[in-house]
Amino acid sequence: MVLEASRAESELAEAWGGRSLRVGIVNIMPRAETYEPYLLRPLDRALLPVDPIWIRLESHTYGSSDAAHIERTYVAFDEAIRRAPLDGLILTGAPVEELEFQDVHYWKELCEILAFCRTHVAGVLGLCWGGLALAKQLGLDKENFGKKLFGVFPNNVLDPHHAVLGGSDDAFWCAHSRHSGIRASDLEFARNAGRLRLLSYGTETGYTVFESADRRFFAHLGHPEYEASRLVHEWERDEALGRRDVDPPRNLDLARPVNVWRSHCNDLFARWLRHVALGRGGGERSAGSPL
Repeated sequence: MVLEASRAESELAEAWGGRSLRVGIVNIMPRAETYEPYLLRPLDRALLPVDPIWIRLESHTYGSSDAAHIERTYVAFDEAIRRAPLDGLILTGAPVEELEFQDVHYWKELCEILAFCRTHVAGVLGLCWGGLALAKQLGLDKENFGKKLFGVFPNNVLDPHHAVLGGSDDAFWCAHSRHSGIRASDLEFARNAGRLRLLSYGTETGYTVFESADRRFFAHLGHPEYEASRLVHEWERDEALGRRDVDPPRNLDLARPVNVWRSHCNDLFARWLRHVALGRGGGERSAGSPL
């Protein structure tokens, strides 16, 4: 294990020369400023230094967020890539799962960004709805659930040797909070056609983690970045709204919520960043023309 760690550090040092990774973050969660720490914590714990670039969608209003904070901290995608190349991109979840993709007002802009990143950025990590959005780029549609998939659920790792998900535990727990997903049969058809790799599966969640065949798009349909308190907050919100399609979160004590997936989160982000740094996807990593 010591030799493997030393070898990994040597590879990273050779590939990256000690500079920070420029990771763009398209944050479209409600109250964007309150969500930022959920991503900054695992990024800060990773071996590689990261320079987070908060990206603003120009077709999105950010109505629930602090306007001054968005103006001060976020930049348009064109500006982000004009300053310097992006090494990676993170696409967050969004409260639009029950809408068809084409009905999301910023969908066209987001598709243009993802198309650019597919050829100019070493890796894109999509979380929850962000993962569904990546799947749509690969020709996979989502389906809405009758009941929200909500709580903490186990998944089995399907490829123990995978660069990002392999090398750790054979199974992991993770938070989920979503009203939609992708049919297992559709994912299996895409796998058999050579369009993607399926990386984890749970009996209650279905396939949760998968990647495109070129390894550029890495989708996680859960919320590894969440803290347990976030699930409590979302339950209290949905209960106050009187939503009958939302039951209390499974496998979570609302009075004493415990995070049992933090090690999965930290390992996932660290290994994904290593994948980005080593440029396993190949292709261009230079700055491009504005969209």
